[in-house]
Amino acid sequence: MSPQAAAIHAALPQTQCTRCGYPDCAGYAQAIAAGEAAINQCPPGGAEGVRRLSALTGKPVIPLNPDNGAEAPRTVAVIDEAWCIGCTLCIEACPTDAIVGTNKLMHTVVEPYCTGCELCIPVCPVDCISLENVTGERTGWDAWSQPQADEARGRYEFRQWRLQREAAEHDERLEEKAQAKLADLPNLTQGDDVERKRAVIEAALARARAKRS
Repeated sequence: MSPQAAAIHAALPQTQCTRCGYPDCAGYAQAIAAGEAAINQCPPGGAEGVRRLSALTGKPVIPLNPDNGAEAPRTVAVIDEAWCIGCTLCIEACPTDAIVGTNKLMHTVVEPYCTGCELCIPVCPVDCISLENVTGERTGWDAWSQPQADEARGRYEFRQWRLQREAAEHDERLEEKAQAKLADLPNLTQGDDVERKRAVIEAALARARAKRS
């Protein structure tokens, strides 16, 4: 990330809501720095957010783009635990790991960690998640502090690291199993089938190694 993109990123509210049209706040910051996105695409930042980005980029202050949403009070997600079926889809969608629970058991939202991104709403198959206004009439940066933004960024970045680590560990386990199958192949099958399966497993191992590198 360039120094300018990093400065822009630090000025964003870090809700990771994707309403800007990018997968996360970092992606939006890099797009602004590259001249590919306007400074008025972040509803959680609101009018104050546009002013902050204007000061950093030298671009004129413009109204928030309504196509990206409207400035509004901050909300937090609330799960109706009586209806929750424990599908874990909301946990997978939450960018800050603010939802806790396990498969087939009810989930709950840890309110201080929720950024109000709303990403859990559309994935819930039983419509048991609602949004609760927690800032009254305060909107944008009046409803969100810098310490909250910093914590949300830290939690998001840790989640990204955790997911990458888990994916790498998963790939390593699969590779170990494939190596074991390869070593034991003569005991598992006979005849021409041995070489065919050996070729299949070796090709899969080669793809896995190429993906890691």
